[in-house]
Amino acid sequence: MNSIQGTIINIQQSGGIMLADIDIGNYTVSAMLITSINGDSWITKGKQVNVVFKETEVSLAKNLSGKISLRNRFQCIVKEIENGEILSKINMEFGVNQITSVITTRSLIELDIKSGDSVEALVKANEISLMALK
Repeated sequence: MNSIQGTIINIQQSGGIMLADIDIGNYTVSAMLITSINGDSWITKGKQVNVVFKETEVSLAKNLSGKISLRNRFQCIVKEIENGEILSKINMEFGVNQITSVITTRSLIELDIKSGDSVEALVKANEISLMALK
């Protein structure tokens, strides 16, 4: 599981849907959450949280250009690749944070991803969860 610490900087809510923006340094991550109509009392502006998302929810792109509806685009450097027959695990650096992606080995080969490459890690806002820091 990927986990990055941040601070909630904005909250927008309509009914039981909440869109929270979290500052993780010089980058903003967005998380779309399903809550009660009254919201979740622990999700407040200024609250420090862990931003968490599964390795299998991280898509990768090289030389991506143009607009895309995906809100979370992390510019990363590939540090290590663990090749498997069907799936491969890619460990990356995003600033001082680590992000891991698991994609098909076919995709890894097609994208020609190698250690040291610059890639974008893409995560949809609805795949992001928030956990309160203890």
